[in-house]
Parts: sequence; structure tokens; C-alpha cells
Amino acid sequence: MKLISWNVNGIRAIMNKGFSEFIHSEKPDIVCLQETKAHPDQVGLALPDYPHHLWHSAQKKGYSGTAIFTKRAPLSVTYDLADEEHRGEGRVITAEFPDHYLINCYTPNSQRGLTRLSYRQQWDAAFLHHLKTLEAKKPVIFCGDLNVAHTEIDLAHPAANRKNAGFTDEERAGFDKLLSSGFVDTFREFNKNGGNYTWWSYMFNARAKNIGWRIDYFCISPSLRPALKSAFIRPAVLGSDHCPVGMELQQ
Repeated sequence: MKLISWNVNGIRAIMNKGFSEFIHSEKPDIVCLQETKAHPDQVGLALPDYPHHLWHSAQKKGYSGTAIFTKRAPLSVTYDLADEEHRGEGRVITAEFPDHYLINCYTPNSQRGLTRLSYRQQWDAAFLHHLKTLEAKKPVIFCGDLNVAHTEIDLAHPAANRKNAGFTDEERAGFDKLLSSGFVDTFREFNKNGGNYTWWSYMFNARAKNIGWRIDYFCISPSLRPALKSAFIRPAVLGSDHCPVGMELQQ
């Protein structure tokens, strides 16, 4: 089973930048998107190999949003986290399959000046609670733009960004809690090196210089680790300020 996750920074824009061609060449079983910035009736998306489309759009137009396109029908689908304060921005889709739960997540950014850091910490705690509640029933796969570079090798200039959104001690501690609770960062199971990024600023020719951050992830329950075949980043795929990430599980 092959899964792809991609923050597309606007699905309507990415459709004109090779999105369908990428999906056709990669041939994943499930595609998870973040920052779709659209409602489904605004998107004329033809993906005949993926009959099941799950959309979760933000109440605010042109903002946030997530989607899952899957070849297999899920057993059930839920949206958002349990707390009312975490609803309305289209950030979480939970799809139940026979052997696992799949959670597609677009984690809130703490914003310039860290104006949303306090809320972000509440979100991280609520998201972990959501994952562990599901994991008590069956294994969990979660993916998406988690808006945190976990360690210093996960961004090009760690010292300069120590107190910036995405690399604060608080956000990194939130990711530490995910791992200490047992979840596995799949990419790091295969690659321990720096220089592997998933997001680059549009400024200063950052992508060409590979001045980036790794903030997009696939993580799994430890019980799924024996089935983990590969995890990868596709930095050569253009069209967004993020690139796709993915993983494969033996079935």
C-alpha cells in the first residue's frame, strides 16, 4: 500500500501545474492533501482511479482545508478534533479502514510573532489525544503538514530560527511527545541525514539553494513498523512551496 501526502498550497492552482500527471506516475493507493483552499464544487478534479473523495473545507473561503482521495472505500469518516475550539478550519480528516485509521492533518501555524503559539500547544495536546484514542482500537497512520521541524537537521538554518514559528522549543516538544508516545517518524527510519526538506520559502531562491525545512511527515503506530517498506520525499516535484512525501507498507 502506497500513500502520498502533499500540502498543495491551493488545489485549483496545482491542477495546472502537473498534479494529475504526478498522481498518474506515482500511482499511490491513497492521496492526502493539505491547504486545499477550496470547496469541492469549485474544483473540476478528474481522478478516475480514486472513486472516493473526502473533502474537509474551512468555513473561511480560500483558507486551509484538507482532502483524501482513495481507491478503497473507508469504513467510516470523521472530521475535526473533538473540542469545539478546534473546528471550522478544515484541518483533520480521519478515515477508518479495516486494519488501521488514517488521519490527514494540517496543523495550525504559530504565526509570525508567535501570536498563535498558545493555541498551537492546545492543538498539539488535543491531536495526540485523538491519535491515542484511535490507537486503542487499531493501528494509526497520520500524515500531513505538521508545521514543525523536529530537530536541527530538519531545517537549513536552525540557529537563526530558534524562536520562529515551526522551530520553537514548545512546538518541538509537541513532536517529541508524539514520538515518546510510540509513534514512528517513518522517513527517519530510512534516512538520518540533514538536507532533506519538504518546504522552501518562495523568497531568496530558497528552493534552488535547498534552504528549506522538513515539516511534512508520515508517522505510524509501532505495530505497523514491521510492515514499513519505504518512506520518501519528492523534492523534484514542483507546483507548491511544499513537495510531496510518502511511504509504502507491505500488505
